[in-house]
Amino acid sequence: MNIPHLSTPESRARLAAFYRDTLLKDVIPFWLKHGLDREHGGMLTALDRDGSLLDTDKSVWFQGRAGWMFATLYNTVERRTEWLEASRSCVEFSRKHCFAPDGKMYFSVTREGQPLRMRRYVYSESFAAVANAAFAKATGDARAAEDAVKIFATYLRYSFEPGVMNPKFEPTRPAKGIAPLMIAIVTAQELRANLGDVNVSGRTCTEWIDACIAEIERDFCKPDLAALMEMVTPDGGVIDHIDGRTLNPGHAIECAWFVMHEGELRGDKKLIQLGAKILDWMWARGWDEECGGIFYFRDVFGKPVQEYWHDMKFWWPHNEAIIATLLAWKLTGDEKYARWHQLVHDWSFKYFPDPEFGEWYGYLHRDGSVSQRAKGNLYKGPFHLPRMLWYGSQTIAAHTAAL
Repeated sequence: MNIPHLSTPESRARLAAFYRDTLLKDVIPFWLKHGLDREHGGMLTALDRDGSLLDTDKSVWFQGRAGWMFATLYNTVERRTEWLEASRSCVEFSRKHCFAPDGKMYFSVTREGQPLRMRRYVYSESFAAVANAAFAKATGDARAAEDAVKIFATYLRYSFEPGVMNPKFEPTRPAKGIAPLMIAIVTAQELRANLGDVNVSGRTCTEWIDACIAEIERDFCKPDLAALMEMVTPDGGVIDHIDGRTLNPGHAIECAWFVMHEGELRGDKKLIQLGAKILDWMWARGWDEECGGIFYFRDVFGKPVQEYWHDMKFWWPHNEAIIATLLAWKLTGDEKYARWHQLVHDWSFKYFPDPEFGEWYGYLHRDGSVSQRAKGNLYKGPFHLPRMLWYGSQTIAAHTAAL
């Protein structure tokens, strides 16, 4: 299906309807039918092309991601009982089974909820926090609201308090990553949207967002290199080794729209310009001019990248690029973003969807051919794709209403 450009009200209405229909008639039904565990609660994500189970082990961060997605649909699209109950299932499964005795969350558990793996990082916590916040707004559940704040505090403590999280590397070459800052921004945005500008660990959500954006701009944005780094020295220096030089364009483009979204909420042109600048840099580095689509990894100096999947096309960077280009076009009116949106939209919807069984493949070769057929695993489930479809339809509808 050829979706027209963003140039006319009629084409925008068709695009919004396309995103909404794909979300509500394809993607969400796929996960409700095949992923929701009606026996033990929570969400199963290791699914084959047709939705059949590949593995029953459960991704803990997807209990939060799915719980947030279903509650958000309930709060913003339609108050469907099946969505609320799906969110409740994920939130309650996490409450019962996904926390270690010290309060840190596991990374994976068995179908019944027995612990399998604990990882050093705390992204399970960030997604559990937003799930509880959205569920609290949907239901008025006071415990969920309290848990959202408490779990986000755990995330912040492990991410930013020195000595709490086990170090990833030896102290020979000190470094810090952008991911904890990015996820803190979007987690704080979701808590604020659903609970108000609550205080967490001594700062309001808005104050946490300010601090994280400031650190990203100061230490990770490199105008001289036209790049947003993934890893830098503690004072923001470029680490001229393979890990330090490696860029993840999709991740940086996701950061760009988090910043632009904050700028839109505040009416802050400087934040919008910052996000658009990051998008400009990383689109130039990430878009595959020969085959189309977004490269997974690039080297900041154009050198070979270590990871063998560097030129593969994963689903989620394309989801983030669709959001970022659409939002940049809406906020700036610059037609180049409409062109970029058209490019990434058309490429994505040409290669990722499965017309026979629904949903999207997750992993493609550089040319768009399918690398493997699974629809879900510990890392892919009902989040990036439905979030893009939801955000896209909501953004276009809001833009139309404002005209």
